[in-house]
Amino acid sequence: MLKKLSLISIVLLGVSGCSTYSVNRYAVSVDNVSTLKNVAGANINVGEFDSVEQSKTSIMCRGVGPIKTPDGKTFEGFIRKAFVDELTMADVYNADAPVTLTGTLESIDFSSASGSWDIAMTIKSSNGESISVLESYSFTSSFYGETACNQTAQALMPAVQNLIGKIVQNSHFPNLIKGA
Repeated sequence: MLKKLSLISIVLLGVSGCSTYSVNRYAVSVDNVSTLKNVAGANINVGEFDSVEQSKTSIMCRGVGPIKTPDGKTFEGFIRKAFVDELTMADVYNADAPVTLTGTLESIDFSSASGSWDIAMTIKSSNGESISVLESYSFTSSFYGETACNQTAQALMPAVQNLIGKIVQNSHFPNLIKGA
């Protein structure tokens, strides 16, 4: 009888384990790259990105399981790498540039029930200028937890693409990259 209970306990633990929902690796946005290519004489370095809140690599979704960034990066690290990827693809990234942009992730959260990611970010330039942007990205969700959490994880990448788009299309972005 004890062996049967032990076996049942092991099976239940295996079946009831939570899922992990991985965010896709970042893919550059054609619109963002196109915008960056039009910035005359751009030569941009990117420094550290930090977070107002404690840095995290995952956020729990409905108690079903965590939504995790690729490669165990923090959310601000994921956004930084995405920004560098966009600048690199547009051929305006230069680690030796006279102007360095840094970022502060003011907040990041989602609702898997209503289907939205909310990201607030401030980008600061070594020349003293800064801009703050807010992205509220909507996506189709589901009543069913597994589906909703998977859709939430898949929606982070386009939310970050839109966030970066709001940064580089901001009318004050050229002020960030002017030489000090």
